[in-house]
Amino acid sequence: MRMLASGIIMLLVLGLVNFYIGWHLWVLLQEWLPGIHAAVYWPVFFVIVFSYVIGRVPLPQALKPVGRLFKVVGSYYLACMEFAVILLPLTDLVYGVLALTGVGLSAFVTEAGATVLALLAVFLLWGSRNAWSTVVRSHRLNVDKSIGTSVPLTVAVASDLHLGNIVGNRHLRRMVSEINAMNPDIVLLAGDVLDDSIEPFIRNGMDQQLKQLKARHGVYAVLGNHEYYGGSIAQYTEVMNNIGIKVLQDEVVETSGVYVVGRKDKTAEAMEAGGRLSVDALLDGLDRSKPIIMMDHQPTGFEIAARAGVDVLLSGHTHRGQIAPNHWITRRLFELDWGYLLKDKLHVIVSSGYGTWGPPIRLASRSELIKLEVVLEGSMSYSEEPVASAAKAVLI
Repeated sequence: MRMLASGIIMLLVLGLVNFYIGWHLWVLLQEWLPGIHAAVYWPVFFVIVFSYVIGRVPLPQALKPVGRLFKVVGSYYLACMEFAVILLPLTDLVYGVLALTGVGLSAFVTEAGATVLALLAVFLLWGSRNAWSTVVRSHRLNVDKSIGTSVPLTVAVASDLHLGNIVGNRHLRRMVSEINAMNPDIVLLAGDVLDDSIEPFIRNGMDQQLKQLKARHGVYAVLGNHEYYGGSIAQYTEVMNNIGIKVLQDEVVETSGVYVVGRKDKTAEAMEAGGRLSVDALLDGLDRSKPIIMMDHQPTGFEIAARAGVDVLLSGHTHRGQIAPNHWITRRLFELDWGYLLKDKLHVIVSSGYGTWGPPIRLASRSELIKLEVVLEGSMSYSEEPVASAAKAVLI
């Protein structure tokens, strides 16, 4: 009952917000297209509003392309809705101030509407550029442990690929190429490889693209919340295993003298009867003199990981809010929502992710990959390479 009530309230709020947006667009279209009928406009508008939801409804095989189209349209509308919620109240405020000062407003609707649409176009274009052009961020970390060599360990990290109907093979191929160019010792995929459904991942042969990832000591992944939402974890882990990528579910592997630890996502606590293991239980029996690199999709429990002896903790999930000003929210929800943090001796890195959820739009965040140079037996403290070499943009 509580979930039902929450769903009804959410739909009511969503409906009211979009009525507010739709009314403004209706007023503008009446200026530009005087012959438009409300009986045509409002049904079309609300179909677009709920396109993302409609696109997630299971459809017969023959209608699946239509469902995919709805999902794409709906994803872009989500970005438009967020921009509108920011821009339209400002427009109304300007209108109110002008009205109080007695300024003539005969042309205001047209001028304001054109301005808002122009800003919307700029946001969409700039946001699309940020979503599809990738930055490689390099971090050099010192871990005071030994594996018998002074050569730094190169670890390539990608999180939040969200492979599906929006983020497809084109973006994936570029990720594989960029990671392979790092010549990594280990490749780590820190959750949300899938965008819920496994169907487009299989249909478009994305597993065969991931199969091209090359690393001396293996490619490993963990589950994110979206793998749980998709409900195909067993099939997903089997497909990944078949291409040589081990999905770690509260598991530890030792490779080249380094422990790679993969936690189940926090979502397991609500969606699996057994939940997930604690960090202490997961690390029980490990040789703590060896480097421990842990993936945990959602960036939580830093203090616990530090006390347990984890050396490097890798997370994603937040997308750094993906679209501004959401990053103000994620910054307050998480101890670290993006970037680097040293917690005692624990190096924490949270990625903004490679793909996108919903619209392929990013503002105040970028599509990114992480390159780690883990220095063992060193005395250096954490340092980040100069900007010119630490972060390079790769146009996609």
